[in-house]
This record gives sequence, structure tokens and C-alpha cells, in this order.
Amino acid sequence: MSAPVTVPKAELHCHIEGAAPPSLVQRLAGHYDHDVSSVMDGNGKYLWTDFTTFLKAYDTASAVFKTPSDYALLAETYFRMLAAEGAIYGEIFISPDHAQAAGLSYRSYVEGLATGIERAKNDTAIEGRMIAIGVRHFGSASVEKVVKEVIGNPHPMVTGFGLAGDERSGHPANFAKAFRMASEAGLGTTAHAGEFGGPDSVTAALEFLRVKRLGHGVRAVEDKDLVKRLADEDIVLEVCPGSNVSLGVYTHLRFHPINMLRREGVKVTLNSDDPPFFGTTLGKEYSSIAETFSWSPEDQIAVTRTAIEAAFCDEATRTRLLVRLESALQGAGGN
Repeated sequence: MSAPVTVPKAELHCHIEGAAPPSLVQRLAGHYDHDVSSVMDGNGKYLWTDFTTFLKAYDTASAVFKTPSDYALLAETYFRMLAAEGAIYGEIFISPDHAQAAGLSYRSYVEGLATGIERAKNDTAIEGRMIAIGVRHFGSASVEKVVKEVIGNPHPMVTGFGLAGDERSGHPANFAKAFRMASEAGLGTTAHAGEFGGPDSVTAALEFLRVKRLGHGVRAVEDKDLVKRLADEDIVLEVCPGSNVSLGVYTHLRFHPINMLRREGVKVTLNSDDPPFFGTTLGKEYSSIAETFSWSPEDQIAVTRTAIEAAFCDEATRTRLLVRLESALQGAGGN
């Protein structure tokens, strides 16, 4: 069973630099005379073999984005692609550390991305928001600096704060202060956990960061009590099945625990993470999971509803999105 474009979709977990289509990277690389041949083959596919080489390819490709207009083009391109697959909402992770490496101020980086999101919205009606991320292996001072920058330069589209980077580096307790600052400033919070780290990394994120959303979180399935806790506390998982299989967390999609977690009452969403690097798109995530686990259009719409209900957006936007979703459910023959 496939996920037709008529199934409205929503995404909560995508790194914007990691969403750059190879064609766009090659175009900007030519413009800036930036060599990307070591991380891209002649067919326009990213080249990597393990997590280390994936990060190298990611950083090399990201380096072609240098100006606010480059980032506007990236955001517009990605949100148009999402809308073409039936998405009505998308959140992107933005990396102030990448902006700094490009010589951009945080403010100009955000304004560039916002311009692109607005251009896509004007033509397609897709809504977009941004989640600024701190990188855990850069240490707690770096992560707190990101929070202060976000709070000090408020933008209506930057509505969340998250933690990414190497799960094995830096205990969540080190970042409790940064997350407290983000929450007090009214930002939604999420953290990567339970991807390469086991159930203990999920528990630590819940205990020390007080998040209601988790990036990945799927390895919670290895601890029955933790699965019950996720269900009881309405913790939402930003699940990225294609990414998990590509990076070797699971060997095959049929072994992925998303369906098992959902059956146990855990709130799950579908996301593409770094789509062109993993040979996926949001639409492909919906269709491949639907086919593998026999999800109906109503099941898929329910997952989209979970995402919209957990989205870091204002209530007026959430209500509009839910109305669009309900009308699609009626069209799918739902009640």
C-alpha cells in the first residue's frame, strides 16, 4: 500500500543542510569554484560508506552555502519538494555553527532561510518553522551560546531548540541549563537520543532535558518499562526509518521498531533526517513504511496528526493545519 500525495504529511526532523539536493550543491559549487568531487559521484549522488564519511560528505556539501540568498534558495527548494509530496507542514533543524563556519551571522542565516520558506509558502501554502540546534560534542558552553543567540535574536519562525551531534559525547546533564533557558524563553525543545545510544540515552534526555519530543528515540524499544513510560507521558518520537537503515542502526526496514512502538501506544512521526544522503524523501518514508507494515491512508493521516499536534508552532497555525487534515480524512473515507 503506497502513500498517495493526497495523504497530507508533516515533518518534524530534517537537517536543512542535510536536505540539500546534489544538483543544487553542484550548481553552487561551480559558482564558488568549490570542489565537491570527493563526496559526489558523476550521477549526482553523495558518496559515503560509514558515519564518519557521511559527516565528511555532509560538511563538504554544506560548505557551498555561503550567503543569506544561498540559504534562501536551499530552504525554498526543500519546502517546495515537501509540498510536491503532499506535505502541509515542515520543521527544519538549523545549525548556527554551520552559519558561523560560513562567516554568516546567526541573524542573517535565519533571515535567509525564512525568506526561502516564505517564498515556498506563497506558492504552495506549506507552513514551515525552524529549530536551532546545539552540537553536543562541541560541549556545554557552545550549546549554551546557541541558546543565548536564539533568545537574543528572536524570529517568529524559530520556535524550537534541539540537541544533535554524537550521542556518545557529553551526558545530557551537561546541557540541562541550556534546555532550561530555552524552555523559559518559550521555545519547544527536542533532543537526539536512542539512535546510536541505547535506552539509557533516552532516559537521560527525559530526566535531564525535560523534553516532550525525541529525535529518533527508537532504541527505547529495547527496554519494556521505557516504552511504557514514553506512552504514558505522551513523548513524541521523531522517527527516521530510512536514516536508521542507511546508517546501520537496523539492517532492514522490516526489522525497524516503528510499528511495534506505535502498537504499544507510543506517539510516532515520520521524517527524512538528511534525505538525499539516505536516498529518501518524506513521501518515500510514508510509502515505504505503509507498504512494509500495511498502514492504511487513515493510519498515515493519524501519524501526520501526531506531528501537527506536537509541532512547535502557534495554536492558530496548528488549528488551520488540523482542519486541512480533517478534510483529507473525510476524503479518505474516515470518520
